[in-house]
Amino acid sequence: MTEGNIRRKMLGFALPILAGYFFQQLYNTVDALIVGNYLDADALAAVTSTSSYTYLMIGFVAGFATGAGIIVARHIGGESPEETEKAVHTAVALGLFFSIILTAAGVLVSPVILRLMGTPETVFPRSCRYLQVYFAGSAALVMYNMFVSILQASGESRYPLLCLVASSLTNIVLDILFISVFHMDVEGAALATVISEILSVVLVGMKLLRTKEAIRLQPRKIRVDRANLKYIIRYGFPTALQGCVIDLSNMLIQSYINSFGRDAMAGIGASIKTEGFMFLPVTAFSMALTTFVSQNVGAKRMDRVKEGARFGLLCTAGMLLAFGTIAYFLAPSLVALFNSDPAIIRYGAGRTTTCAFFYCLCGFSHTASAVSRGLGKPMTPMLVMLICWCAVRVLVLFTIGQAVHDIRLIYWIYPFTWTLSTIVYLIDFRRQNLFRRELAAS
Repeated sequence: MTEGNIRRKMLGFALPILAGYFFQQLYNTVDALIVGNYLDADALAAVTSTSSYTYLMIGFVAGFATGAGIIVARHIGGESPEETEKAVHTAVALGLFFSIILTAAGVLVSPVILRLMGTPETVFPRSCRYLQVYFAGSAALVMYNMFVSILQASGESRYPLLCLVASSLTNIVLDILFISVFHMDVEGAALATVISEILSVVLVGMKLLRTKEAIRLQPRKIRVDRANLKYIIRYGFPTALQGCVIDLSNMLIQSYINSFGRDAMAGIGASIKTEGFMFLPVTAFSMALTTFVSQNVGAKRMDRVKEGARFGLLCTAGMLLAFGTIAYFLAPSLVALFNSDPAIIRYGAGRTTTCAFFYCLCGFSHTASAVSRGLGKPMTPMLVMLICWCAVRVLVLFTIGQAVHDIRLIYWIYPFTWTLSTIVYLIDFRRQNLFRRELAAS
């Protein structure tokens, strides 16, 4: 990524990631679609209301995978194969450690967390079973994130796409088989997800084992290199903490949603699932930007950093403005895909129509965070997100939310904080002269 046409490089790298995350989002959503249509509203609420907790656990590990990807990309950009090899095997060792911790914590702590979130008794048993099966196989998802971060750091984004296509199709088939044929309950959806994730990590792992490049995985060399571990933690921990605290605030928001009952849980959960598809360009361009900026910083090509950052930010914001417009007009129909209950549709469509035209601001904030991480400044996005997306949301819930029990507060809390973080990033970029020629020449 340090040579050639910037837009072609960015799009060539980002589009396969976008397609890959589409399939990943698809098999996360298929669980809810099949559960909501083949089972009942309680089952739909049980599956969709657990998202904030699963994102909290997996997101923490994914932050370190991002840190590993940044370091591997830096070494590749600096043409240092020995350090690249050390970074790869350190990342894999860290992933194995997190796999053990996450599996144990997820299985044992899930019932306690669901109680703290105020999960209704009609939903609690199924939510608990779904989470415990899901986390029993979470090692596959942890290692998949780590393996893919290594591949993508080298500029490879097409092979992970093929793996996600295979695992997504597997998940769809197994969801239908377990729930509609074998008549399993929500644990059938969780089991289908786990098996699909195992398939994806095996396929990506085989690629790393067979490659001839410096990122090749050699099991006998899996060990921790202190220097590279220090840098992975330095870049990964702020990202992990940022995601962790954001998801923690989302869990508090979910607790507030739970107080409105099953229909609100199912409707807003369906809205969030459809929103996940709208945000796919954010994920793709964020990953592309972090890798692109990291490699070019390693190669000392700051002119390319500036142009690539501008292109990625504008592309993401533009696509989300278009997708948000579509979501606004199709909101009731999108929610109805999960369940046709009018009350569920009302809650879900209410949230979507409120947030739709603000998606572009959320996208701008995420891609701005990716640029900062690629520049080696992970503390900036961490602080912006912790204050704007966490502290402000929690403050609103524990002040206005305690005085006014109104679901519209949940609808508006996201657009308000997305707007706030966008303003802060624009001020920060202006302060740094990020898009001016002075930086490119420095």
